[in-house]
Amino acid sequence: MRHRHKGNKLNRGPDHRKATIRNLLKSLVKYELVQTTDARAKELRRFADKLITLGKRGSRHAFRQAQSKLNDRDLVHKVFNDLAERPEIAEREGGYVRLIKVGNRKGDNAAITRISWVGSNLENTEELRFPDHILDLIESEEVVDDEEIEDEDPEEEV
Repeated sequence: MRHRHKGNKLNRGPDHRKATIRNLLKSLVKYELVQTTDARAKELRRFADKLITLGKRGSRHAFRQAQSKLNDRDLVHKVFNDLAERPEIAEREGGYVRLIKVGNRKGDNAAITRISWVGSNLENTEELRFPDHILDLIESEEVVDDEEIEDEDPEEEV
């Protein structure tokens, strides 16, 4: 029986599970959007909600508790000064993250879920998820693709 055993084991030992959740939590705070398996996303939701609750509390003790979870001072400052003060999050009593089922992974058919903060979406997190040099490449590829389409004239080939 699993009485008083909270959480999913995620097929890992306790240290590996803790490291996995911590890395996912850091990525969620940094990029505001993470795509992972369904089980990991559901487990991550518990920790993310508690982290925002600490941020809304705003005390020094809460800051130190959050720092023990994230191990990164800059990310803790982001939680306390940015995420916890956003109107979409500040007005809520709970449920600070949104889980969206994306589909199944191609290799092993695992259910994939996108987890993000309430109010975040693909468009407003693009700058966070990609470094500047990658964004420049993406923009230059779009320009090249448009030029190739204009240059190719099907009537000339016939």
